[in-house]
Amino acid sequence: MARFFVVFLLLLAVLFGLELTPWAQAWVVVPWTNALASISTSIVTLFDAGVVASGKVIRSVDNGFAVSIEAGCNGVEATIVLLAAILAFPAPWRYKAIGIAIGVVAVQLLNVVRVISLFYIGQWNREAFEWAHQYVWQALIMLDVLIVWLIWVRRVPRDGDEAVPPPALAAS
Repeated sequence: MARFFVVFLLLLAVLFGLELTPWAQAWVVVPWTNALASISTSIVTLFDAGVVASGKVIRSVDNGFAVSIEAGCNGVEATIVLLAAILAFPAPWRYKAIGIAIGVVAVQLLNVVRVISLFYIGQWNREAFEWAHQYVWQALIMLDVLIVWLIWVRRVPRDGDEAVPPPALAAS
């Protein structure tokens, strides 16, 4: 357990450090953030044609309200925490790859819901927007990371162990 925490903390430091480099910002973070805005806008326009994206900004054409997806709201940090947790855990690499692929998708899907909900909450009530943005969604995204990781941990064998089949459903 101590090994996990040390490796986890080291990976967090390295990954967060890499995220802050100009190269990672230009080639990963900014394109990721712009893609999040574009995906969120594409979903919204299925129901509301008066919404456009420009880079990391989603704006209502009708009322001018806009949200800008900034660091901490683009899901990159939550994804880094999940990556570090999965990579630090003693499990076979095949299971780590599967966990990372499914986990990143799960975190990002919830983040799309977050961005869209905040876009509409902000148009409805600025105080509610601030509260949902600062407290509710910050907690929910990190809770999502924790739940995804816990589900993954329960399903994978540790390095050197044989694969453990999932518990059988009890017959009625």
